[in-house]
Amino acid sequence: MRVILAEDSTLLREGLVRLLTEEGHEVPAAVGNAELLLKAVAEEQPDVVVADVRMPPTHSDEGLRAALEIRERWPGVGVLVLSQYVEKRYATELLTGASEGVGYLLKDRVVQVDEFLDALERVARGRAAFDPEVVRQLLGRSKHTDLLGRLTARERDVLAEMAQGHTNAAIAERLHISRSGVEKHINSIFDKLELTGEEGYSRRVLAVLRYLGT
Repeated sequence: MRVILAEDSTLLREGLVRLLTEEGHEVPAAVGNAELLLKAVAEEQPDVVVADVRMPPTHSDEGLRAALEIRERWPGVGVLVLSQYVEKRYATELLTGASEGVGYLLKDRVVQVDEFLDALERVARGRAAFDPEVVRQLLGRSKHTDLLGRLTARERDVLAEMAQGHTNAAIAERLHISRSGVEKHINSIFDKLELTGEEGYSRRVLAVLRYLGT
């Protein structure tokens, strides 16, 4: 897998380069600002980009805006955004775009190497990967609490796993239930949330996250 990194912290950037290289991935570019990120993507056409939300010069949303531009100009490039905090506006901008090959992780998750690498692999394969804490806060802050109140505790567990980008098989393993049980819960979730018109895994995840994040 070819990965481009964009992170203004030299220590974190070099640490990620080393980690990915040791895992057998290629890192053709590791840059410290959004302008260089866009230039590197244009030149290298990587499989996936890992980008901080806040980068020079203003340290506001340069990384996010670059990530959204990458999604528009190079839709085949996966984008995994890193943030220090759960920034709901930034998460929602990503969630309400195309859901294929996009993720949002808190930086604390990077130190959990297996989880970080798993999220990166999912994004590179065109799937979603959202931090459990991001999902928890979006669920908790949803304006649609009347509909969410229809869900059972187990259905909320399944919904949270779906929102993180896990497959039905992975959800079954993580929650220790059968795949058929997961499928029944998912059908029930979409009935209760009135989202039965969406088809396909990525589109269903996007529909849920749009609904919870708007």
